[in-house]
Amino acid sequence: MARRYDSRTTIFSPEGRLYQVEYAMEAISHAGAAVGVLSKEGVVLAAEKKIMSKLLETSKTTEKMYKLGDHVAAAVAGITADANILINTARLSAQRYEFTYGEPIPVEQLVQHLCDTKQGYTQYGGLRPFGVSFLFAGWDQHYGFQLYQSDPSGNYGGWKATAIGANNQAAQSILRQDYKEDLTLDDALKLVVKVLSKTMDSTSLTSDKLELSSVTMEGGKVKYHVYTDKDMEPLLASVNAARAAEGADS
Repeated sequence: MARRYDSRTTIFSPEGRLYQVEYAMEAISHAGAAVGVLSKEGVVLAAEKKIMSKLLETSKTTEKMYKLGDHVAAAVAGITADANILINTARLSAQRYEFTYGEPIPVEQLVQHLCDTKQGYTQYGGLRPFGVSFLFAGWDQHYGFQLYQSDPSGNYGGWKATAIGANNQAAQSILRQDYKEDLTLDDALKLVVKVLSKTMDSTSLTSDKLELSSVTMEGGKVKYHVYTDKDMEPLLASVNAARAAEGADS
């Protein structure tokens, strides 16, 4: 039955489903994972970095983390080429707002504008949905630190902790168990690394398989920080040690 209704994004099935949008979401569930956690001191984003070959020259910049403005950043899961188009759209929106009004764009307004664009690609003939989901981390004067998730349908929502990409159900289960309202930034960093270490197909987590960033407040200014391999080493060592101890106990 599905084959009769999945050739175009504009055709509803008799059950009221848009199969092409669902297929886009399914594609994301096979992509590298990304995790976001909101703490009282900032927002932490982490993403799985997939290296296909040891001959590949790893990028000096991040491939899953993007700075959208001085106060907001995003992590992606899905087709990176699709993400690049939407990231440029978001950056333009943020700069146009700041140029017009002389202040940073509210985080949710930026997310909503980007999701409106994504929704348009599910409604007009001849287009396909963007095969990418985002985690947005940011701060504004209205709501403080915020974490949002969006998917190819154009839906978005605010979260305290969430995961997208491969094994996202298992990741969200761990987050539900371990998340606490009064997390510090260090606690949030340990939690995102713990989640990825348990959901990635790897015996141990190393810095070449992980991207980590945070949005915090320092000296009255919002700071976006991407963690280097050296920054991550003590954090990864403690998480891997805890995981090894759990394995020995079991």
